[in-house]
Amino acid sequence: MIKREEGFTLVELLITMVVFVLTIAAATGIFVPILTQFKQQSKIAESNIEGIIGLELLRKDIEQAGFGIPWVVPTAVSYNEAAAAPASLYNDSPSDPPRAILSGDDAGTNGSDYLVIKATSVSTSEPTVKWTYVTGTGGGGSTVHIWGNTTEDLVSGLDRVIVIIPSRGENNQKVLVNDGASFYDIFDSANFPAGFAPATSNDRYLVYGVDSVNLRMPFNRADYYISTTNVPPRCAPTTGVLMKGLINHGDGTRNPEIPLFDCVADMQIIFRSDTDDDGVIDNEASDISGLTANQIRQQLKEVRVYILAHEGQKDATYRYQSNSIYVGADETIPQALNLGRNFDLTPIADYQNYRWKIYTIVVKPDNLRG
Repeated sequence: MIKREEGFTLVELLITMVVFVLTIAAATGIFVPILTQFKQQSKIAESNIEGIIGLELLRKDIEQAGFGIPWVVPTAVSYNEAAAAPASLYNDSPSDPPRAILSGDDAGTNGSDYLVIKATSVSTSEPTVKWTYVTGTGGGGSTVHIWGNTTEDLVSGLDRVIVIIPSRGENNQKVLVNDGASFYDIFDSANFPAGFAPATSNDRYLVYGVDSVNLRMPFNRADYYISTTNVPPRCAPTTGVLMKGLINHGDGTRNPEIPLFDCVADMQIIFRSDTDDDGVIDNEASDISGLTANQIRQQLKEVRVYILAHEGQKDATYRYQSNSIYVGADETIPQALNLGRNFDLTPIADYQNYRWKIYTIVVKPDNLRG
């Protein structure tokens, strides 16, 4: 009896393998572009989310400029600020009243601007978000107001505070209190230091938390600049990270440094002021460092920040249509158009493969006078 055997011939196996390989190749050809696009879109979404958070922190800090800082520094008071350049170029120490906000025009990476904000509230330390008041009771006594919850109350024996007389003289100057030896003290709600308390019954002084370590200046200070250290590998060459550097009360360095926004090529700042106090903005400038603290407080009405960065990572399939981009004022304030600059992208390798974008922040610094 002949036994029948069934199976595949060599030709059939070869045909099957060829079909299988072609199918896999076709699937790969479809999948790889999809995966590449997914990765690109994920990086774009990531950079947008980071940008929203970082720029909101910057906007909030500009809005807080001037909060809690003294308008008058007594002649007996001397303080320190940033220890070394470039940060030290924006010092008001040792005895001038602090300017709430100022910048260095084209002083940073790629000719970007350098922004400085002074306020008690711009630090990350816990006492900076706290304040209270102390009321004189006569006979050298005083009473400290307690809010009644840990998120608002200053910590006795730990938090370093400054004390401000809220109004003195015909111009309602906010005067920094000192006890003859120091411009700050350690908070004590039960036994408030007599040298910082109102001497007259019913007088009320403001108490602002600054830090939990000994102070070198009667405020906190945050500097904003583009750093080229520890830049993410997805960023285009010569771009950097927009940093918030806090001037350390211990040694005057920018420490800590907080990254706000990755892949930044430029930052330009425009200040809009009312110079004649008629309620109408009549001046735009890229640098107000020549103004006094009082002039900044009285005149500055609006701060505009323009940031050039790219979304996502390099995309070989994408082509940016220009070799330059304008960073600065737009058609909404045509009188300030010459205060920005035309940023040349060509020194950046493969610049055309990045999605460049201008981010704009417009802020009214409402704490300058209040």
